[in-house]
Amino acid sequence: MTDRLMPADDSSLNLTLQRLREVRSALLRLHKALLESERVVYEQFHGRIQSSGEFFRLVIGHEWFSWLRPISQFIVQIDDVLNAKDPVNLDTVANLLEEARTLLQPADDGTSLQKRYYYAIQRDPDVALMHSEVSKLLTAEIK
Repeated sequence: MTDRLMPADDSSLNLTLQRLREVRSALLRLHKALLESERVVYEQFHGRIQSSGEFFRLVIGHEWFSWLRPISQFIVQIDDVLNAKDPVNLDTVANLLEEARTLLQPADDGTSLQKRYYYAIQRDPDVALMHSEVSKLLTAEIK
């Protein structure tokens, strides 16, 4: 990223921004794994998705995939902060990391996102692996 995001005199901000970038990368991998996992289950119920265009339309418009949209929107929110023209402060970055912790809370009796995420982790080893990766990044101390 550019220097405007990482003032030389603020190592805490530098480290926290680096963690946010790592979380973003891991979230992208997790999101991709979730999409593929949901595609497999969707096709078991509705038949084969014929093209990537059809899949894209389903992801953005079909109720089946709606629980994934908050994750997509959150990745865009991270991108907006990382690409902001104005300087970014430590609180903004720390708040995004906390929001990621809150967003990615699987639960078998929670919100629709929490439940679907929980079941995806249970059924798909790729999703479980990506969840573990993101969780480690979100719980590790910034040194």
